[in-house]
Amino acid sequence: MTTLLTGVVPATGAFVALLRLRFLLGAAEAATYPVAARAVANWFPLSERTFANAVVIAGSTVGMIFNGPVVAALMEARGWRVTFFVTSVLGFLIAVLWWHYATNQPMQLPRIKDAELGAIYAGKPKAETAHYNASAWRALRRNRNLGLISVSYFLDSFVLFISVFWFYLYLTDERGFGVLKGGVYNSLPYMFAMVMLPLAGKLCDSLAVRTNRSRARRGFAIGALLLAAIFLFLGANVTAPLPAILCLSLAVGFLMSTEGPFWSTTAEAAWPYAGTAGGVMNTPGNLAGVVSTALAPVLVRKIGWGGMFAVCTAMLVAAGLLWLLVQVEQPTADAVVTAKKLAAENL
Repeated sequence: MTTLLTGVVPATGAFVALLRLRFLLGAAEAATYPVAARAVANWFPLSERTFANAVVIAGSTVGMIFNGPVVAALMEARGWRVTFFVTSVLGFLIAVLWWHYATNQPMQLPRIKDAELGAIYAGKPKAETAHYNASAWRALRRNRNLGLISVSYFLDSFVLFISVFWFYLYLTDERGFGVLKGGVYNSLPYMFAMVMLPLAGKLCDSLAVRTNRSRARRGFAIGALLLAAIFLFLGANVTAPLPAILCLSLAVGFLMSTEGPFWSTTAEAAWPYAGTAGGVMNTPGNLAGVVSTALAPVLVRKIGWGGMFAVCTAMLVAAGLLWLLVQVEQPTADAVVTAKKLAAENL
């Protein structure tokens, strides 16, 4: 709705109207990924959650790839207002489909089969599949793992938002690409991420089946963050433009490959409050976007692009090292009883 209203903003008072609408849009979209994390926790078995969360994030990279060319073509042909009308129709269509087909729990879907339910709930603690009306804050504010993951996600997102908002400017100002070539190469990192995200999620789940689930996700997150740091450092220091772009694209690909471990581990660390925990983790992630957008031009002016990428490299290393402290294991029977008592106290 806010997207549709943006297209009819009057010329008089446009700045204030746009500011209000963008605020409402951000508030409405804030629930997207936490709700997706809750849906994944409800609908997927433990052995497939990393892949499922990775596919969710991969969908956003597809949007990033096609958004620029499609919106630019619409603007040139029909004007900027039409772009908001068209994209709002897509949003309404998705909302209708979700409302018509989706249910909160798998057992609420009439056409689901018993074998499918058995596969979904295999290995899940009973407390996780229960429905709670209780507030989750009391349980989450003492969750050490969630705190560590949230700090790591802030550092991870800081670097990601730098690539989202400043990569194009880096290509044109620092690497000397023209507007057209800069636009083409700007989409390359998201093409890498679109392919690498689901592959990384599948690989992580496969490793989790063969080893310990928590250890596999932790090791995968650390490895991906360190590889992202290495390729970011190489991309910033390679002289030839095309190899530099390739390295930077791989850095973004590895960086976004951590999304599956981040979201699946958060859901498991804070069961049965997967949705709320996702919102808690995503808050510092969005805060990183605000901070990085404001701080990036200051860093470039003070220490140059190379210095800013060096800072980002250090942040990725720190984000990976924090995962060494994350210990999320399968809940014990005593932990299930404790969770039930806590929920009963908050009812």
